Order: sequence, then structure tokens, then C-alpha cells
Amino acid sequence: MATVRKTVTFTEKQDKWIKAQIEAGEYTNDSEYLRNLVRQDQANKATLLSLKTKLVEGLESGISDKSLPEIMKEVEARMRQDGQL
Repeated sequence: MATVRKTVTFTEKQDKWIKAQIEAGEYTNDSEYLRNLVRQDQANKATLLSLKTKLVEGLESGISDKSLPEIMKEVEARMRQDGQL
């Protein structure tokens, strides 16, 4: 995979934080730390997009004619089927 060199400016406080993460053994260098932050941001954005999509689907599906206990039973059954309960 090709890499691209970037120049980034940080405050002194931010630089100390990055160096502390490296000194703690979490990362081997600044670049590794920053790449990890980018990966985390990408994952967070993907999760947020998925959530937004599900919210829109829910809103567009209209109002259910099911009672709250019926909905809860369906959710519980689905979670058991998926191994979440």
C-alpha cells in the first residue's frame, strides 16, 4: 500500500500527549498513533452512518399497530436467535 507524507502541526500540549502514548508503549511512533486515530474515526463514522440509516428506515416505516409488550417479545426472540441473550 502506498503511503503519503503529511505535515501536521500540534500544540505543545497535544505533542506531549502523543509522546506520552508512545512512551507508555501503546505505539512505536507518532505516525502509528495518528494512523490509529484515523482508523478509529473511520470506524466511528461507519457506525454513525449505519445508525442514521436505521433511524431513517424506522421513521419511514411508520407507526406500528403492535403493542409495546408485543414489540418487546419480538426483540427478545430476535436477540435470543442471534445469540445476544
